Order: sequence, then C-alpha cells, then structure tokens
Amino acid sequence: MNSHKILGILSAFLVPLWGCVQIPETGKSALILTSPEYENQLGEQGYKEVLAKSKINPDPKLNEILRRTATQISRQTGKRDFKWEFNLIESKEQNAWCMPGGKIAVYTGILPAMASEGGMAVVLGHEVAHATLRHAGKRITSEMFINLGLSFAEVSLGNIKYKNTLMGLLGAGAAVGIILPFSRGDESEADQYGLRYMARAGYDPREAVLFWQRFAKSAGGSPPQFLSTHPGTLTRIRDLQNQMPQALQWYENSPQKFGSGEVLSAIRH
Repeated sequence: MNSHKILGILSAFLVPLWGCVQIPETGKSALILTSPEYENQLGEQGYKEVLAKSKINPDPKLNEILRRTATQISRQTGKRDFKWEFNLIESKEQNAWCMPGGKIAVYTGILPAMASEGGMAVVLGHEVAHATLRHAGKRITSEMFINLGLSFAEVSLGNIKYKNTLMGLLGAGAAVGIILPFSRGDESEADQYGLRYMARAGYDPREAVLFWQRFAKSAGGSPPQFLSTHPGTLTRIRDLQNQMPQALQWYENSPQKFGSGEVLSAIRH
C-alpha cells in the first residue's frame, strides 16, 4: 500500500475521532487534535522556562498599568478557567507573545509603539485572542499532519538520486504553502477578536490603527506578506478600519471608559 493511501486512511480516522471542535468565540469548527489540558500544560511549562531565563521589568507603575489592562481585557473573554498570567520582560525586541492557557509576555521594546495604555490594550487584546481561539492547538495539529506527510514522502522516495534535494523542496513548499498562510489567518483573527475585547473593556478601538501605524514606522522593513507569519501592516490597518464601526458600538456600550489611558513614555523615562 503506498504512502498516499496510508495517509488518507489515517486522516479519515483521525479527523472524525478527534479533529472537529467548535470554537465558542467564532461558532466555527476547527481541526484540533490536542486537548485544552495538554495545550495548557505545554504553555505553563514553556512560560516558566522563558521567565526563568528572562529579566522581568520591575517598574511598579508600568506593571500596575499592565495588570489593570490585562484584567479588563481578560474579563471580556469569559474564560474563568484560564490561569491568566502577564509579564513585562526587558528586551529591545518589539514583540509580545502568548502561550496556551493565557500565558502572555510583553517585551519592553514594544512600549514606544504602544505609546499609551490604549496601545497596550491593542497588544494584550490580540495576544489574549490567540489563547481563547486556541491557535496553538491548531498550529500543533497542522504541523502534525505536515510532519506525517513528509515522513511518508521520505519513505516513498526511497534511495533515488535526488532524494535529499526533493525532501528540501517539499519542506520549503510545506512551510510557504501551509504553515505561513495558516499563521497569517490566525493573526488576522486575533486582530479581529482582540479589537472586540479591548472595545468592550472600555479602551478606544481607534488606538488599534494608531498602534499599527506607529509600529510600522518603528519596525522598518519587513518580508513580503506571502513569506511572513503576519499580515502586512496595510492589510491589518484596512481590516481594522472595516471592523471599526462595530467596535465603536461596543466601546460606546461599555460600562466604563478608559479611552487611551495613561501615556507610557512619561512613565519609563
């Protein structure tokens, strides 16, 4: 029996048994083979390892703003079973990330692009959305199938002369054709739901567009969109602007208003 048939049979059994789960936030089904418990265990373990090697920013005012913003944003998710954790890590890198189960880190290098508490709400909303939408589980599942497919391809190629070259091309094709577009879709979805969370929490959603405009200026050049794990900045801004009328309604209906919040630059220096 050839590898394509074996892969097809395995997929036919795997997908119905474990794959189809519904994401409450979107109401859509997603292919996820891992359990939330397994994902959260990975996230907690990985988060501890990163924190152990990192320098946590000690500024009390910045951490107060981080805690306040994180509390307001995470409340909008309704995920009371998540063990939310937010830390500010000293690094020049303009980045923030989320591990499964709500383990989030913000690097100090991105604070200038945030500029204000509202900008922080943009970033935290985005990262919180990655957790609630179970993007880590989707990514793990995607890579499971890619690795399975490449393993079968390697067996099928046997000892032919150009096997290593062909395997390299197959790997590159999988990365560009499957992994990266998959990630861009998740990033766009996190933008969308992050905007919802921040607006409902009482942060002005227009800060999202301002943040990405500032970030684009400070980040400099970026790879072509089709070779990036993130949508192009212009694409992001356009999508956010299209979602803004609904976001402004959520903002106006929020019981409290933080607006743009405190300015971060005045606190840091």
